[in-house]
Amino acid sequence: MDFNDKKWQDGMRVTVDYNYMMSKSLGDKGIKDSEISALSEKAASAYGYVAKNRGKDELFMGWTELPYNQNEIVEDILKTAKEVRSKFKYFVVLGIGGSALGPIMAFNALKHLHYNELPDDKRNGPKFYVEDNVDPVRMAALLDVIEPEKTCFNVISKSGATSETMTQYLIIADILKNKGVSLPDNIIFTTDEKKGNLIKIDQSFGGAFKKYVLPDGVGGRFSEMCPVGLLPAAVLGIDIKAMLAGAAYMDGLCSSPDVSNNPALACAVLQYITMKQGKNINVLMPYSDNLKLMADWYCQLWAESLGKAVDYDGNVVNAGTTAVKSLGVTDQHSQVQLYIEGPFDKVITFISVSEYACAMPIAHGCEDIPDVGFLGGHTMQELIQAENKATAYALMRAGRMNYTITLPAVNEFTLGQLMYLLELQTAYTGALLNINTFNQPGVENGKKATFALLGKKGYEAQKAEIASAAAPDKKYIV
Repeated sequence: MDFNDKKWQDGMRVTVDYNYMMSKSLGDKGIKDSEISALSEKAASAYGYVAKNRGKDELFMGWTELPYNQNEIVEDILKTAKEVRSKFKYFVVLGIGGSALGPIMAFNALKHLHYNELPDDKRNGPKFYVEDNVDPVRMAALLDVIEPEKTCFNVISKSGATSETMTQYLIIADILKNKGVSLPDNIIFTTDEKKGNLIKIDQSFGGAFKKYVLPDGVGGRFSEMCPVGLLPAAVLGIDIKAMLAGAAYMDGLCSSPDVSNNPALACAVLQYITMKQGKNINVLMPYSDNLKLMADWYCQLWAESLGKAVDYDGNVVNAGTTAVKSLGVTDQHSQVQLYIEGPFDKVITFISVSEYACAMPIAHGCEDIPDVGFLGGHTMQELIQAENKATAYALMRAGRMNYTITLPAVNEFTLGQLMYLLELQTAYTGALLNINTFNQPGVENGKKATFALLGKKGYEAQKAEIASAAAPDKKYIV
């Protein structure tokens, strides 16, 4: 593919079809054109807010410029990735939240679904793992399948104070030391440029660690297209330039304050209208196993960005909708029953694929059994696409709102488009709600409580408060 070719780019355009959100399809359960028109000024204002503040680090909107301002960084990443691929048998990301969800999502989307199980001559790169939890069983399981001395560990934490990531680091560092390995030989830091605990660790080694910068204006959930995600992707042989080009292409498609000419703004306005209607569940349902973890990544992006107690005017709004991950066709046999016949409290966003990496013909057979025989001569691609369309249609017939984002194919360019579309949608929705889309006070409160429970200095009062609140009333223990 030539991702710089305009004709090829246009052929790979990601589109949004929201017919099944509208009253023309759903009758009185749908959105009228007049409702969207009534929000045209508010939508233009939301667009203007994002456009005006692009790249501003103090507002955590540096992510908007990532498709354009990383040429030098990308070249350095590609050089490092080549060295890692030649030197190491394994590559492990140590991180949590966006530092983990982004890299594993891109890996799942763009590499073989059984990549780590492929023989070396078909894999052509290190085995890849992401440790995004502190479940002790998980860490023990990782250590059972890697050789730490033959592993490059990418430690990702802006502050170097993320308890989960630094716990992982301490365990791995101790193992490497005991094996006589110099830590800078096997560890790469992705962190703040000048401050934080990983910088202190690096300084204690005389600046020997290879380091990449997590930019000031890029929050974790928006970080896949900076070194957080680009380094792991490059190590895996993913074309990171094409991914960034896809994001830039989608940015161009979203360069209008007019809902009818801006797919991300259209999605945001639809979600905003349905929020005001009381639909408080936002389902993302990819019809592709490669895009299964896109739903995990999106759930963090949406929930952490929009779940806010107060707006910019200080009003208590308790904003946000619950993001739910689903997978077609798998969840047609579990969740879809609820979606079609349960409460009218959901909006389903399908992610469809026009051309899968392979079609997989279905063999003829069982012609004497009509329920089975009709499948012969078709392909699995035809089947999954038919089930996708059928589910969307069935939901529409039941008066349930849904819209479809379609990727012509799953590749670096279309994945970049999809990520940027969903990021812009989230930013526009936050602006429509008049909330701070880019902070996370609820998460920070949980972190502080964890510090207190583990006896971190300075949190003694909070530890006592937690102990008092946790004193059990045996009446309520069964």
